[in-house]
Amino acid sequence: MKLFSGLFLLIFMVSCQYFEKQVPDEKELLEQELKKINWDEVDEFPSVLQCDTIKDAEIKRQCFFDYMAQTIQERIGIDTLRFEYPEIDTINVKITVNPDSSLQFETQYPNDSIALADKTKIDSILTSRLSDFPKVEPAIKRGVKVKTQFVLPVIIKMEK
Repeated sequence: MKLFSGLFLLIFMVSCQYFEKQVPDEKELLEQELKKINWDEVDEFPSVLQCDTIKDAEIKRQCFFDYMAQTIQERIGIDTLRFEYPEIDTINVKITVNPDSSLQFETQYPNDSIALADKTKIDSILTSRLSDFPKVEPAIKRGVKVKTQFVLPVIIKMEK
């Protein structure tokens, strides 16, 4: 009986190792998870109040871009920009939507197409006209509000 008890005790002690599970390393898990994330895309695009009721993601995205382009066109179209610079029919505006819903606008110019003084004047007009832009909800990535940037072509002068 002692032999049986000793053998049972030995098997019992060795068998405990079969129930231990290897705990994965935190750093390895983090690296695996970071590799899975596509950092070039967001789960939800930025949005404005007018587009919030749309359920389809692609239509909502297009609604947002159309709203942004139209609002910028309306605000800078009433200015002297199109009269002082008749050669410019479209400008590219780099828009940054920050996680706190603040916006930044930066004009993108083709290589040396406009003089530095003119660039400064155009930038100041853009800044003054877009200073009180309507609220934009930031993009969402994995449940967290994130910073997004995109370049939007804005038509200054319409062909008639």
